[in-house]
Amino acid sequence: MAWRDAKDSRVRLLLFVASIVLGIAAVVAIQLFSQNLEDNIKQQSKALLGADYLIDSRQLPNERTQEIIDSLGPDAFEVNFVSMIAFPKNGGTKLVRVRGIEGAFPFYGEIDSQPESAAKNYQYNGGALVDATLMLQYDIVPGDSIKVGKVTLPIAGALKAIPGSTAISTSVAPPVIIPYRFIADTELIQFGSRKEYQYFFEDTESDLELLERTIDPQLDVDNADLDTHTATSRNLGRRYDNVGKFLNLVAFIALLLGCIGIASSVNIYIKEKLKSIAVLKCMGASRRQSFLIFLIQIAGIGLLGGVLGTLAAVGLQESFPYILQDFLPFEVELRITPQPLVLGVVLGVLMSVLFALLPLLGTWFVSPLQVLRVDSEATNPSKKPQFVLFTLIVLFLFGFSYWLLKDTVYALAFVIGVLVIFSILGGVSSLIMKAVKRFFPKNADYTLRQPLLNLFRPNNQTLVLIVAIGLGTFLIATLYFTKDILLAKTQLEKSENNPNLVALDIQSQQVDSVQRTFEENNLRVINNIPLVTMRLHSIKGVPVKTLQKDTTRQVSRWILNHEFRTTYRDSLIASEQLLSGDWIPNFEGDGMIPISISENFAGDARAKVGDTLVFNVQGVLMETKVGSIRQVDWTRLQLNFLVVFPSGVLEEAPQFNVLTSYVGNEKISADLQRDLVEQFPNVSIIDLRQVYSIIEEILDKVSWVINFMAFFSILTGIIVLIGSVRTSKYQRIRESVLLRTLGAKNKQILKISALEYLFLGLLGSLTGLLLAMIGSVLLALFLFQEPFTPSVIPFLIFLPALVLLVVAIGLSNIRPVLKSSPLEVLRGAG
Repeated sequence: MAWRDAKDSRVRLLLFVASIVLGIAAVVAIQLFSQNLEDNIKQQSKALLGADYLIDSRQLPNERTQEIIDSLGPDAFEVNFVSMIAFPKNGGTKLVRVRGIEGAFPFYGEIDSQPESAAKNYQYNGGALVDATLMLQYDIVPGDSIKVGKVTLPIAGALKAIPGSTAISTSVAPPVIIPYRFIADTELIQFGSRKEYQYFFEDTESDLELLERTIDPQLDVDNADLDTHTATSRNLGRRYDNVGKFLNLVAFIALLLGCIGIASSVNIYIKEKLKSIAVLKCMGASRRQSFLIFLIQIAGIGLLGGVLGTLAAVGLQESFPYILQDFLPFEVELRITPQPLVLGVVLGVLMSVLFALLPLLGTWFVSPLQVLRVDSEATNPSKKPQFVLFTLIVLFLFGFSYWLLKDTVYALAFVIGVLVIFSILGGVSSLIMKAVKRFFPKNADYTLRQPLLNLFRPNNQTLVLIVAIGLGTFLIATLYFTKDILLAKTQLEKSENNPNLVALDIQSQQVDSVQRTFEENNLRVINNIPLVTMRLHSIKGVPVKTLQKDTTRQVSRWILNHEFRTTYRDSLIASEQLLSGDWIPNFEGDGMIPISISENFAGDARAKVGDTLVFNVQGVLMETKVGSIRQVDWTRLQLNFLVVFPSGVLEEAPQFNVLTSYVGNEKISADLQRDLVEQFPNVSIIDLRQVYSIIEEILDKVSWVINFMAFFSILTGIIVLIGSVRTSKYQRIRESVLLRTLGAKNKQILKISALEYLFLGLLGSLTGLLLAMIGSVLLALFLFQEPFTPSVIPFLIFLPALVLLVVAIGLSNIRPVLKSSPLEVLRGAG
């Protein structure tokens, strides 16, 4: 009976299948990709690091650290730093990361160069490997030369890839590899230079986890670190964990929409089958038999949807490496694992049955007398099974959310958020029905009264369609508004008072000459910021070395190990706001120096106004006290500081300077950079216009990924919408036939249907948009802490598009009525 009845209702049942296929496809595809990503990270962790483990330090290792390094026997060594380079061939200049390597690094993976022999011979021949994209930009070929500081080297080849680099990490400062023996001759490593020393080890026999637990704490004391390839694997896994969580949530929303589609479709489908169920019971069918007939149907739908969704997922996951290639440091090798495939099939059956049980319970209470009654409503089931089913659905949502997120609080918050949104949408639809019923325009034209009656009379579609339309609109509009907020945080104001070029690492004796170079290029120096390098010696009287050994400390580790670059000035800047204490502009007295610290520094150092901090400034201990705490907007593309001293204290300390200016176009920037590199090779220049372009490009890619994944939710919502409207097709046909039999013209029937679906589409979309605006305002205020200006695009595009879609689907229901006679339509519908 289940099979026979399904064949007669195959069109409607296929819409049920479509309600879940996309949700299953999204979940399974993402699970497959997540497993592949995790397996690839584990398999390629050595190639990603290039060694079994490494020791790195931001300063030349002291005697104690060097003894530890020597005892382990490093197999390769590197020093790297950011600097400007020049191409003598055409005068081009660029900020790059210079990597001076000695030894056979990498031990795993390989340096990909063109020609291939360049990676093997560059150290012996004394050449440089230059980023391939950089060479294309400046029209440079192997055999040309590159000037690194005071040294000019031949370019041995184009560097395509090296272990540890990603497209994003190399976009601002492309890598240039040279033999280590030339580093001293470049004269680029000077006081204040930002540099990193790395020692690489090839060790297949040692227990790396034991080595990390034993050696790393000893190195921490001297501000060095030991990183193993297994730690790299864990760190990369955590790095992409949030991406996976986001993708899983989007897929789960698509799945949830499919569940709603099943519940609503089955509800209308079962209502149409009540008379058939009553006939079966008249012929002797038991409650159990009539219930199982439709339960088997729904389980079959779930099985078919799960299989189709799983098959679609296998093809869909092939697109993920392409979508995320700019965010991954390696190519992902895809393979099919059985677990997500089984999950898709089981999930399809489970969610279909679970979300269909509530309407299916109606079949249990159908009386044989129902076949004789005009009213087609079944007796409502008791409250107890309804409550049990609702509890099971909530537990299913929570369990699945927890399985995806691996966090109880997040899973609970997500389930509560879903219930709140559905409750609001359901409450809005109920209020609309009550409001229309109470304030019904009895004297209005018949073609207006009839669609308004359809909003609240029995078998109405108001609740189902407003929830489906509203949720889909809410999702896409929230994503759109959030994208606007994120992009607004990165916008640079194009004004001559807002610097967009920064010159770094200027030695004190070079400041006047560099300023003259700016003036010769008709550029005004906006800021001249002194930087003084220092480390913390003690916090509230406790030495840093003591805190480093204290496993119960509350002070964050980075505070103890960090080399701070501080400045001094007499006023706050635009990105700062005083939270507590008093700002001290100048200090010329004796005793402890009042300083200002940022809010995050205060939190991680467990420091408050009045606490004492002692800094080691190039060997000189300087006692300070916290005079004020500032809130700093770190999202602004300008120099912000954790620690700021008052004027009159650090002027004579060893320091270097940063100059900022505004450049109007690329030519002016290129001319200035060329002049600075020729005269001052140690000075680094960052063109913030280029940085902003890179950030905007990255955000565009992130936004594209978000919209790509949101597409599944929206498309599933549209299919649910189509299914919800189409499942009432036969009910609407009978009503339209009755109207036509009573003398209504095609034009009137068309107008009645169009107005009903216009009201439903408009109310659902508008409710979803308003909820999205409220949610975006809350995100802007509490998460992004940015002003929110709603875009008009969702109101101009999303709103009319969804309304037109609803009207179009609704009108397609009554086409048979308009084209055929009432008797033909009734026979066809029967």
